Parts: sequence; structure tokens; C-alpha cells
Amino acid sequence: MTLLAEVGSPPPPYVNRSRRRHPVRRALKYLVVIGSVCAVATVGIVVALNSLTGAGPIVERCAADLDGTDWYLSPQQADNAALVAGISLARDLPARAATIGLATAQQESDLINIDYGDRDSLGLFQQRPSQSWGTAEQIMDPVYSINAFYDVLVEVEGYEDMAVTVAAQTVQRSAFPDAYAQHEMRSRAWASALTGNSPGALTCELAPVAEGNQPAPDVARDVVAGRLGRDLGLAADPNRQDPASSTVTVDGTPLAPDDPARGAWATAQWAVATAHATQAVEVHVAGQVWLREEAAWTPAETQLPPGEVRITVDAAE
Repeated sequence: MTLLAEVGSPPPPYVNRSRRRHPVRRALKYLVVIGSVCAVATVGIVVALNSLTGAGPIVERCAADLDGTDWYLSPQQADNAALVAGISLARDLPARAATIGLATAQQESDLINIDYGDRDSLGLFQQRPSQSWGTAEQIMDPVYSINAFYDVLVEVEGYEDMAVTVAAQTVQRSAFPDAYAQHEMRSRAWASALTGNSPGALTCELAPVAEGNQPAPDVARDVVAGRLGRDLGLAADPNRQDPASSTVTVDGTPLAPDDPARGAWATAQWAVATAHATQAVEVHVAGQVWLREEAAWTPAETQLPPGEVRITVDAAE
């Protein structure tokens, strides 16, 4: 079963979307300035290529494909989306829960962990300490706030069969109960990719890691391993780590024990969505590899065993 089988209303006309993805080959120096990713105030980073390339400006952004349409998020939003979906997988929740969680966070905070809001509202889900969601410090911890959201959602009887906006509103009790619906299609696209139901559907266009910012291989591996544990509840395989390499090997099977391929794709696309933070430059799963330089999935030279994922970070030599 995949999220793509769900029936939903058409997307609102103002949402920025592209019918096709185009791999971006990066060259020479980049000038980074702040820009806009889409018409819903998604913040991205505009990267202008050196004039010698003859190329126009591009946007540093991530996209999840749904039925041929790309739904964009900034790298920061994609990182938070990966955590929202990752925790749903770690909790063994259905993909529908990730869709609801993502739609809710998009409406409440634009998928940014903000430290302000209406009255005492805070964080990804704009939870309020005065409404017994936790202390301000707890709510500003995205792992805590996401789990708090799911703790309430799973107590909603029949939430899997509810409209996304109804399920979200049952948890949030917002003054704008219908607002979550406008984020449904984007949420489905990202949830389907991040839960492994849509292999090869998620990619990011990112600038190269800045020279001098590459960590030592062991530090690079520790960053990825730490995020794997926090976001997905997975542990890197200590027997598969080369001390001289910046590649982390992990088994994604625990995310979908009955479908190792789906677990691997969930892990791999999580790795792409978080690549801006981890400085990942290559993600290998099954017979496909995502390359930061290409911003696309391409055929790999080797086929990995079911469930296995290899994440390579740009590290100092």
C-alpha cells in the first residue's frame, strides 16, 4: 500500500510546483543569498553561479515527486520533514500519520522550529505550555514536540480514515480548522517518499560543501550516526565502518521488517532530505545512487543487498 493510492482534492492554485525535475551540474564558485522557494513563503537559498559558467541563478531546495509534480521545501524544512516522518516510522505508525503530521507542521510553523507564535505557542506544531503540551524548553525540542503530537493523534479513533484536516484539527483544536487541507498534497508527496513508499521520488539541489568545512572522517560518520539514531531509531553497522572512510553503512530493514526494500528507501531518502545538515554527498541504495553534484538519482555500478544503505559525507582527507 502506498500513499499514492489516496484520493485527495486538487492542490490550491497558488502552490509553486514544477512538472519536471532537471539535474543541476554545479561548477566554480557560488554566491549564496536569501530567496524564496515557493509562493507559500517557503524560504530557500538562492545560489548564483559564477558568471563564467553562463548559467542563471538556481535555488537550493529539495523536492518530493507525486504523480509527476514536484513539491518543494527548503533544506531546513526538508530536514524537519525528515524528522516528522522518521519518528512516525520509528514508532511503527502508518504512512497516513506522517501525512497528517507534515500537514499540521506546515500550517502551524511552515515546518520551521520557531520560538514564537500566538500567545505562548511554540515550535513545529505551535504547542502551548499553558495547554499542557509541556514546558517551553520541551516544546522547542522537535523530537519531544513531534512525539507529543503523535501521542495525541494515535488516541484519535479512526484517524487513518479521516480527512487530513479533520485529523489534524482533532489534535490541534485550531481557530482555523480547515487550514490544514491546503497542505495535503505536498504532505502526501513528502510522506510517501520519506516512508519509502515512493522510491527515488525525493532529491535535493544543494551547493557543494564549502572548502575548509569538511570534518574528519570519524566526525563525519558520528554526525550521520547520531542523526540516524535520533530521527529513525537506527544504528550504523559498526562492523561495516572503515575508519579511514566517511561512508556510513546502515540497515533500514527495522523501519519496515516485512519489506526491507521500503525500509532502505525510507532511510536513503531521509539521508537526502538531511544532506544539507550532515554534508552528505552520496547516498547508495539498491541499484541507485544519489549524488549531491548531480542532484538526482542515477544507476549505481553495484547493487546493494535488500535493506542496506550507504551514506557518504564530504570529509577532510
